[in-house]
Amino acid sequence: MSKVYYKSTEDIEQLRKSANVLSQLLGEIAKQIRPGITTLSLDRLAYEYIHDHGGRPAFLDYNGFPNSLCISVNDQVVHGIPGKYELREGDIVSVDGGVELNSFISDSAYTFAVGEVLPEVKQLLRVTLESLDLGIEQAVAGKRVGDIAYAVQEHVSRYGYGIVRELVGHGVGYKLHEKPEIPNYGKRGSGSKLEEGLVICIEPMINMGKAGVKFWDDGWTVSSVDGKPSAHYEHMVAVHKGRPDVLTTFSYIEEVLGKKN
Repeated sequence: MSKVYYKSTEDIEQLRKSANVLSQLLGEIAKQIRPGITTLSLDRLAYEYIHDHGGRPAFLDYNGFPNSLCISVNDQVVHGIPGKYELREGDIVSVDGGVELNSFISDSAYTFAVGEVLPEVKQLLRVTLESLDLGIEQAVAGKRVGDIAYAVQEHVSRYGYGIVRELVGHGVGYKLHEKPEIPNYGKRGSGSKLEEGLVICIEPMINMGKAGVKFWDDGWTVSSVDGKPSAHYEHMVAVHKGRPDVLTTFSYIEEVLGKKN
């Protein structure tokens, strides 16, 4: 069994700095999301932004991944490889990034609507984001992994959505993927106990249709089995007593989107 790493107060402050660079980067990506832009150009922006801010893209060369961002469009759930695809009006696109800054790694994702999307797609995005917030509320010392998982599951199940089971959230900080795993389905009171100093990524991956996924021959891309849209949001959270400490923020994204609307 792999070791669970607990972070000191000083470590968490270093992780917060890394998370802030990443959160600001996603705000910069938000400015560029529009019909006609290629996913590869978003990736190049990320590479330059992270290096300009003294960091290193944590995803680049991770187990051989060829890019700085995972960019997953429409029915792609996660781990999409940036390329020549031009975003189109009505698309949704999950942008997942990681930053290594002073040896501390952050990880966060946001699913953007490109222009106007269908009302049922808008609802999928809203409900998935709400489930992330509900999961985060459970990320306090004394609770268990299953409490987070159940909070996500209970919310999205009301809408009949499929909860991806093959992929999960995870510990993070010294490495990109640490123990424990944080599923998006489970029983309250089950799983490992959340203790102070644990830093985790909570990341609901929710399909509009069936829960099943298919893995592409490229070795990375994962898409919904029925070709229906999938939404993905991710925050990095430090566990404390009484309240969760969310290290990443969507405030930079929301500021940009507020100006666009």
